[in-house]
Amino acid sequence: MASENRVIEFYDALHQIPEMGFQEEKTSAYLAEKLESFGYEVSRGYGGTGVVGVLKGKMPGPVVGLRADMDALGHEIDGKAVAIHSCGHDSHCAMVLAAAEQFAETGIERGTLEILFQPAEETLFGASRMIADGAGKNLEMLFGIHLRPGQEAKMGQITPALHHGASYVVKAHIEGRTAHGARPHLGINAIHGASAVIQAVLGISPDPVIPSSIKATQIKGGGPVSNAIPAGAEVTFDVRSRSNQTMEQILTQMKVAIEQGAAAVGATGKMEIIGGVPAAEYDQEMIELAKEAIIEAVGEKGLMDELITPGGEDFHFFTQKIPGLKTAYLGLGCDLEPGLHDPNMSFNKEALKDGVKALVLLAQKALQR
Repeated sequence: MASENRVIEFYDALHQIPEMGFQEEKTSAYLAEKLESFGYEVSRGYGGTGVVGVLKGKMPGPVVGLRADMDALGHEIDGKAVAIHSCGHDSHCAMVLAAAEQFAETGIERGTLEILFQPAEETLFGASRMIADGAGKNLEMLFGIHLRPGQEAKMGQITPALHHGASYVVKAHIEGRTAHGARPHLGINAIHGASAVIQAVLGISPDPVIPSSIKATQIKGGGPVSNAIPAGAEVTFDVRSRSNQTMEQILTQMKVAIEQGAAAVGATGKMEIIGGVPAAEYDQEMIELAKEAIIEAVGEKGLMDELITPGGEDFHFFTQKIPGLKTAYLGLGCDLEPGLHDPNMSFNKEALKDGVKALVLLAQKALQR
């Protein structure tokens, strides 16, 4: 249909207005105005810049949603900070917008279609803030889509389930007591405390059946004086797990490890969770529905197995915070290179047509349930 071709037009327009998380003013205005022109009931301001469009069918039925993230990533180019759509969020919006236009053209026999354009996925807070503002509260089923790097999927391939892991950033704050370097017994060395904390945290043993990782990625401590015992230090940890339950266990043990590790040298340790996203928890019925849609869209050869990725995605807050919500999240092959989050990321835009087909077919099947 015409909307499958229009997706590239939408993409080209969105690609020219990259904006950072919670700053997507031009992007959300463009998307909202398009939805209004299609005939959707549009509400703005969810989570700051989020947009929700609603299209009702002729008869009552299920409430089905399509969600896309809007924000770009920050990069430094030639010494200047710039926003670039290096994770494909502009393409996600374009595909969902084209699908929305197609439903407006054909109409809906039964049920309600909700279109959600979400801010700030990269900050990890966008979905939560949209939900807190009431977005998605009536949804029964929700679907999303994301471009995949060439290492994971090729042009013409689509996975019915992109299994992200739980991903958290945790900071340990260590407080000691300053003293002269020649009189260390009068102080409490926060850097030594940080070292003890790192060892204690790395001593945590999660369930070996569940893939997990805990890594110290940043350490800060001391000041401009090299002969003073530092009174403060911070350690940042990147924490990942395939299981939400295992992640909860790790975080609980980290709190103890940080407190006791610091205490081992006489310091005080406190844990702060900077942010995080839950692991994917999909509904198998929706995955099967997605498989049917993908086969109709790109054929049997284009249907990939379910795909496990080490990355995180705040889409999964919708599942976690909206009771009874059933979800599936597609991964689109598009010959993307060299990789996501690279400022030089590029892909075959023709793949977006496949994405639109799959989303439309999946939403149609869900609305008929």
